[in-house]
Amino acid sequence: MIHVRFEGRSLDFSERDLGLNGKTSDTEIKERVARHLEVGVSRLEDYVVDRASSGNVIVRPEAVYG
Repeated sequence: MIHVRFEGRSLDFSERDLGLNGKTSDTEIKERVARHLEVGVSRLEDYVVDRASSGNVIVRPEAVYG
């Protein structure tokens, strides 16, 4: 499962929806998500790709504290 937080929305995709596999790089994940959202990949430049031990992936804005 690929969970995406983008502009206040929460979206879930399967790896198959985005054409991903367990060895896909963070850069490629961002490129595929951007393509699926129909936005330029630069919109995800400051996003973080978190990989859970369960195999799920979370693509989210970088957290800023303080």
